[in-house]
Amino acid sequence: MAPSAFKFGTDVWDPTHRFETSWLVSPWVLFFCRALISLYAFTTLVFILIWRCINADEHCVASQNQFTYFTSLTYWGIGFYFLFAAVHTFTYARTGVPLLDRFPRPLQTLHSAFYTTIIVYPFVVTIVYWARLYDGKWWPEVFEGWSNVSQHLLNSAFALFEIIIPRTDTPPLVHMLWLIVVLALYLSLAYVVEATRGFYPYDFLDPVEQGAWVAAYVFGIAIGCIILFGFAWSCIKLRKYLTETKFGKHGKFAGSLRAGTKPISEDYAGEGAVPGEAV
Repeated sequence: MAPSAFKFGTDVWDPTHRFETSWLVSPWVLFFCRALISLYAFTTLVFILIWRCINADEHCVASQNQFTYFTSLTYWGIGFYFLFAAVHTFTYARTGVPLLDRFPRPLQTLHSAFYTTIIVYPFVVTIVYWARLYDGKWWPEVFEGWSNVSQHLLNSAFALFEIIIPRTDTPPLVHMLWLIVVLALYLSLAYVVEATRGFYPYDFLDPVEQGAWVAAYVFGIAIGCIILFGFAWSCIKLRKYLTETKFGKHGKFAGSLRAGTKPISEDYAGEGAVPGEAV
């Protein structure tokens, strides 16, 4: 894994447009769904910032603090991923050639890695929140209930959408390394926040209160992230087997490719050519 960590790959990039097509819906419907999810994510994030700036005791300081939470950062990631994915899907549906295919290979590879974070991190956020942070009491205010459900439950629903509906291939195993690197960078950010703003984004990172349990939480979340990568990888593998091998649904395509037929380019390039050496 380590020798290929910084390789961008030299094979044909996504020859059958797996990132922009679905086995179930047309490219236009996939574009609409992705655009709608992106719109909902950004609307949620902006509304939370405005509401806290107006109503919280600390006003706009509370809004600024939102950017210290992994939950909020991953939700911004969801918004931007679905925005970019919608643009790529739109250009594919419109012209038959996605904008992503015109990007340099490093950006294509980063999009593949971005996709992997979207199908893994939301599950990490959801499990940690409901298993460790949620106190078991429903929120008396509608806003608190809606914001927490949106960021800690719908986030995983969006991840499942990207696992199940598009024709995306299984992510490269090297992405496990980068998932852990990003988590480590966030851990560093959490301690920078404590040093500069005087609080920990999450109480289980406080060594004074938690002691040795901090290490247990950190390593537990890292191991859980790897397990969830395996879960997402297996689900995609199962989806491909059921839809393509078992039921022959090779995808709905734009342009000259007829919906439901197997693209010729995949026979030519081979399955391994769908981004295999990403990141």
